[in-house]
Amino acid sequence: MDAQGRGRADNIDPADQWVLNPNTGEYELRLSPSAAQPPVPGPRRPSPPDGGDAKGGRARQTPGETPQTPRARGTNVPAPRSARRRGAEPEAPQGRRASRRPVKKKSTAKKALLWTGGSMAFVLVAVSAAGYLYIKHLNDNITSVSDDGASTGGFRKDEAINILLIGTDKRTGAGNEGYGDSGSVGHADTTILLHVSKDRSNATALSIPRDLIVNVPDCPTEQEDGTKKVIPGSQGVRFNTSLGQDDRTPSCTMRTVTELTGIKPDDFMVADFNAVKTLTEAVDGVDVCLAKDIDDPKSHLKLSKGTHRISGEQALAFVRTRHSVGFGGDLSRIGLQQQFLGALMRKLKGNDTLTSPTKMVKLAEAGTKALTVDDKLKSIGKLKDLGLELGKLNPKNLAFTTVPVVDNPAEKVHATVVLNDAKAPAVFDAIRNDVSFTDVKKKEKAAKDAQAARLKGTKAPASEVRVRILNGGAQAGSAQAVLNWLQNDEGVTKSENAGNAPDQLAKTTLEYAPDQAAQARRLAAIMGLSGAALKPGESVTNSQGLPAMTLTLGKDFKGAGVSLTAPTKAPDVDKSTADKVKCAA
Repeated sequence: MDAQGRGRADNIDPADQWVLNPNTGEYELRLSPSAAQPPVPGPRRPSPPDGGDAKGGRARQTPGETPQTPRARGTNVPAPRSARRRGAEPEAPQGRRASRRPVKKKSTAKKALLWTGGSMAFVLVAVSAAGYLYIKHLNDNITSVSDDGASTGGFRKDEAINILLIGTDKRTGAGNEGYGDSGSVGHADTTILLHVSKDRSNATALSIPRDLIVNVPDCPTEQEDGTKKVIPGSQGVRFNTSLGQDDRTPSCTMRTVTELTGIKPDDFMVADFNAVKTLTEAVDGVDVCLAKDIDDPKSHLKLSKGTHRISGEQALAFVRTRHSVGFGGDLSRIGLQQQFLGALMRKLKGNDTLTSPTKMVKLAEAGTKALTVDDKLKSIGKLKDLGLELGKLNPKNLAFTTVPVVDNPAEKVHATVVLNDAKAPAVFDAIRNDVSFTDVKKKEKAAKDAQAARLKGTKAPASEVRVRILNGGAQAGSAQAVLNWLQNDEGVTKSENAGNAPDQLAKTTLEYAPDQAAQARRLAAIMGLSGAALKPGESVTNSQGLPAMTLTLGKDFKGAGVSLTAPTKAPDVDKSTADKVKCAA
């Protein structure tokens, strides 16, 4: 049966219906599967009786074109969607020769939308490819040096972070001829140990004076040809000689910091003069403040009293000047450097930087070119992860402070400093134990209250304390030393040396079963253990087959009889925070 016959109302198959073809924007008659599907004829002029076109000729068919099928009589063609949206009824057909309203074509806006969508897909593919190439380019920018085993193995997202930031006085790049010592091999001119708390609620930037007298340990170092060499240590020398001197690398500065503070850095970053210039230019300058006019011909800094936006050469001069501030020494310059870093952090956290693709690209370029990092940070992906962790910090909870020092008593003319033994250990202990130097509300207050509660209650007699002692990171022989001390001096006779623990621990722990809580409180009191060191769990069986607690000596263990109670409050030292501008005097 032809289309005309099928078009009669009494012959319409229920499966036949008019539907909109999304590819053409026109309605088509969808027939049952057994029949061919003709398109709805478009608008046409009335045909002359002889079947010719309007000009008297026969209707022409373009090669390859499907002949149009006359509209079936008695069928209702749906109105265009615009009409249906207005509630209009479709026009009734007036016969095969009558003209009908043409089906509404796609609007220009819709065509533009389709074109834009296709173009966007192309752009996304292109950007993805370009993004890959750009990341590869940034990776190629990064210069890395081996950590020589001096680090923890790299920062971890679920732990506190300690990054050693080192600024050298080495002249590199054009335009730096007027700065620093022309013959310098690149000493540790500026060194900051940045500690970021485990919960990322706060951070402490601890400046280490370059003229601090320290002991530089022996430094196993990987040479450029891949061979290993141990660079001999030095006793009683300036801290800044831990880098550059005798071919020492940043890993040697790491070892010196660990010996000085007891804090082992996770990673290091080294910056030269160009880093200050390019980073400040990338963020369009940072705002600093001076309490007086400065004109220092040695650093080339000339600024009037008040607030200034500095970048490039001027920023470098700002962090290097010392003769016109304070007492004209390195400690006075440290204050300027801390103010500069606080200003840089505020700028990096500001919306005008984070929302500017141009600035972010400039930052990526400047950072990857200007910094030398350890081999655990040598990929842009790892640097990005570190940046995300640091980005969680609020500037008001980033505290700047300096290692407490006093003038070197061995010098008549004071040129160097030594540790302030009355204050420095407390600063190092606070950082080691993740104590905030700002008044930040800790997220773990409930957990700390629970830890403190473990120390409250009755204590068993020392003679009833049964414990196995393991070495889990302390110096060799520590477990035996504690055993001798407990048995001979403290009356804990039911104790034994169980050898080395399967895992290395940063902190000393005491695990015990619920019915051993009184024993745990007694041993904690004897050893000076904090509530955080007590770990409710299960008992173990000792060599006699009896239930016992497990004491694991961690890397924080200082010796038999030395209290392990961690500080809960930072010491009272001079400090500033990154959210405020402190004008340098």
